[in-house]
Amino acid sequence: MNNIKFKIAFCALIAMLPFMGLAQTSDLIDLQATVRGKQGTPLVGAIVRTESGEQVLTDSQGSFSISTRLLSNLVVEANQYTPKTVIVKPDLNTVLLKPLAEYKDVNVAFRTVEKRNLIDGVSVVDYEELMEKNYNTGSLENMEAFVNGFHGNIWGMDKYLVLIDGVPRDAGSINPTEIEQITVLKGISAVALYGSQAAKGVVQITTKRGKIQKQEIKVNINTGILVPKSYPKYLGSAEYMTLYNEARANDGLGQLYDEETIYNYGSGKNSYRFPDVNYYSSDYIKETYNRHEATAQITGGNETAQYYTNLGFSTEGSLMDFGESQNNRTQRFNIRGNVDINITKTIYATVDASAVYYNGWGVNADYWADAAILRPNRFTPLIPIDMIEPSDESSMQYVNNSSNIINGKYLLGGTQLDQSNPFAAIYAGGSNNYTSRQFQFNTGVGADLGNILEGLSFHSKFGVDYSTSYNQSYNNGYAVYQPSWTNYNGSDLISGLTQYGQDSKSGVQNISDSWYRQTISFSGQFNYETVFEQDHNLSAMLIANGYQQSISEEYHRTSNANLGLYLGYDYLDKYFVNFSGAVVHSAKLPEGNREAFSPTVSLGWRLSEEDFLKDSEIVDELKFTVSAGILHTDIDITDYFLYQSIYTQTDGAWFNWRDGALSRSTDSRRGENMDLTFAKRKEINLGVQATMFDERLQFQGSFFANKMSGGVVQASILYPNYFSTGWPNSSFIPYVNYNEDKRLGFDFNINWKQQFGEVETSFGVVGSYYKTEATKRAEMYEDAYQNRQGNALDAIWGLESDGLFSSVEEIDNSATQSFGQVAPGDIKYKDQNGDGVIDNQDEVYLAKGGWYGSPFTLGVNFTAKWKDFTFFVLGVGRFGAHAMKNSSYYWMDGEDKYSIIARDRWTPETSAIASYPRLTTTNSNNNFRSSDFWLYSTDRFDLAKVQVSYNLPKGLFAKSFVNEIGVYINGSNLLTVSSEREVLELNVGRAPQNRFFNLGVKAIF
Repeated sequence: MNNIKFKIAFCALIAMLPFMGLAQTSDLIDLQATVRGKQGTPLVGAIVRTESGEQVLTDSQGSFSISTRLLSNLVVEANQYTPKTVIVKPDLNTVLLKPLAEYKDVNVAFRTVEKRNLIDGVSVVDYEELMEKNYNTGSLENMEAFVNGFHGNIWGMDKYLVLIDGVPRDAGSINPTEIEQITVLKGISAVALYGSQAAKGVVQITTKRGKIQKQEIKVNINTGILVPKSYPKYLGSAEYMTLYNEARANDGLGQLYDEETIYNYGSGKNSYRFPDVNYYSSDYIKETYNRHEATAQITGGNETAQYYTNLGFSTEGSLMDFGESQNNRTQRFNIRGNVDINITKTIYATVDASAVYYNGWGVNADYWADAAILRPNRFTPLIPIDMIEPSDESSMQYVNNSSNIINGKYLLGGTQLDQSNPFAAIYAGGSNNYTSRQFQFNTGVGADLGNILEGLSFHSKFGVDYSTSYNQSYNNGYAVYQPSWTNYNGSDLISGLTQYGQDSKSGVQNISDSWYRQTISFSGQFNYETVFEQDHNLSAMLIANGYQQSISEEYHRTSNANLGLYLGYDYLDKYFVNFSGAVVHSAKLPEGNREAFSPTVSLGWRLSEEDFLKDSEIVDELKFTVSAGILHTDIDITDYFLYQSIYTQTDGAWFNWRDGALSRSTDSRRGENMDLTFAKRKEINLGVQATMFDERLQFQGSFFANKMSGGVVQASILYPNYFSTGWPNSSFIPYVNYNEDKRLGFDFNINWKQQFGEVETSFGVVGSYYKTEATKRAEMYEDAYQNRQGNALDAIWGLESDGLFSSVEEIDNSATQSFGQVAPGDIKYKDQNGDGVIDNQDEVYLAKGGWYGSPFTLGVNFTAKWKDFTFFVLGVGRFGAHAMKNSSYYWMDGEDKYSIIARDRWTPETSAIASYPRLTTTNSNNNFRSSDFWLYSTDRFDLAKVQVSYNLPKGLFAKSFVNEIGVYINGSNLLTVSSEREVLELNVGRAPQNRFFNLGVKAIF
């Protein structure tokens, strides 16, 4: 009790600390400080204003001196920067101003560009600013709602390159609090300098760096709960048995379960003898589980060295609530240090290092997968010892010898078919620990070479990453028991036990699933910038760049190497021309074809600087851009040496060479093609950027059209049929450049800012739309409607259904269905080619699958600020894609577990309203195949995030070491609006989707 009182008193004291500085003072202080902007550059001519209205300008060093009242407010303003109010303190020596949005530096390929001058198809998110109102747990969480052109992929393509500080890395390897900016390079000119592996877009993540300021410590503490959205719903034992009997009757078989048995299982009078296991009940699953996180960021530095450090720890529990699964959890610890050093006035260096330690504790069972297939009546998970007949000595002997008495009252249940089951494994099968370690290191050296040529500089970067993971487990043996029951004087008793398996604990720790990946990267570049005749700006870069990844159990390293050239010119900050080109190299291609040059060009025109718009009261900024080019890539070439022919005896045909001796034939498996070369991305994209109505409206948009030609395939249709044989198995068909894909689309980002009294509001809409088409394919279908050419790349193909057969007569009068014997209640399909047979030739195009992201993605965000309160809401829509209901939850036959969907089955009585085929105990190949019967729309709009934040007034901390304290509460993944919501929110065979509610506290010292 005394300890509790002490804790309460201590917490109260800490809470009161900020209020000790409320008293005002009239003491004057002679303040001397420096105002700095981007990259810590001193700002000349910045305005510094006191509460009394006195103001001064900063000098050529960005410094100012002023006499003002201690603890009063000081307002600092500078052209192209956001004004800032600071509290006057004796230790105030630096004021950092943030640039206005359009003047912020954007990290693109090997350089930075002010946002207003981007012309290469680039979208950017100020992630540090976003996190102030939108707490995230993942680095790319809901990013499609903030970045136009990003929809899980980029512009309809199927993969993208992730770079963290210029090095290829996993997006999940970085904590969101470490991120300063995320740049999505979409256009062909924007990605060219990164070479072949970047041909389908780049997500470039830039981490925070140190600043010239006194040391600042920022701490965030978060705690939250995860609440499952839904679970699969399965039939109970009695209803399952009833419907299983019906399925047998449909197959002409007798009943398996009699009425008395079904009654006993449905009565619930003895769940051990007549089990009715609900795998999603509170007996095994919690209602919620927790996630906790704490991060600390330390920033500071002077003109010689700046540093940034991030330490983070998170832990997350699990829904499982029995046996060893109660210890399930994952923990992640990360540490990062970024240091910038000015060695001399002309030479600088950077050193960045990061480590991520991840541990996951679990059980030796996949409970969620088993929950989707194990029928409720199969076995009882636990057998109560007190229900064993006292005279059953042999059964009691099992009890006495068992190493696994659960809660002192139960033996583990099972059957001969269920000797291994999730319950027994979780109680007695041991546990495992998944361990992952990631180490990232990069360093750079740069020099100002102005003594050689004014405007010339050099920068290099070298990175080494190492990732490894493995699994440690204790795999224990266990016995399960199947009870035999009797009834004595109206009470059920266990009259005998049958044991399967043995209890055993070796104590040996097993190491498995070892994996590693090593990445080595390097880049070196010469930069040149100059201005001549005041109006002409010229910049250039010559770049050598490459990386190599080694992955366990992969013989050949993944490599990317290129030599790049960038030339940029602008006149009067109004007309822009950029050229980016790269010589790429690929070891996947034959000698002579391993190098290619990828040229791109971008043009920009700032119309708002023309005389006819310069003084417009509507248009503040208006710029049009166009980019075009050709990129060579090997990103879709699946393996090395595909250009070589292959001869093998591994599975050749046996033949007699002489009596008593057998030899194998040497067979060809692939033909040679020494002309194999790169695929090419050819593209043109148009862009527009506009700011209007006194900067209240901001718009950015792009239109793109690209073609990926020369896709590498091994197509038999291009060669005579004698180029391949079935036996002996041989082929002389080579890989060739043939396939061609086309993508068209547009994206946009609109933001409106409006002031309502003391309330500042911002409303944003972000959208991306794309359309794909297979424009060239090596194919030969008998019917043109089956051609993949001319259809979407993510096309779903299948049969077109025509209801359910209602009678034998209807079956006899319909086309013959070739996928097995059919009966009334089975799906009827349309005969597309009129040949009287339903087979694969009747499959047609059904819909877009949205495999690369939904064709149309929409993000809507709203922010309102009033005094120290901030309200933020985010919605994400995804439209135009479809999917199949083809999991075990929908496709039930044989001895599968029945979901509640089976209640909608066809029977002679429900033939007019049934929405599900008849039940069967055989394989239902006719019904369970790709068809529009199972097709559904994945259109949805999600309320992805709601957050309310409050920062305590800074005046409360004027005399304390605390600079700022804030609290916030948010909810994620809150609501899905869709006609197929139940399907979209349901996970089958894996952990459920969750809503996440979080409470956070931040403090700056």
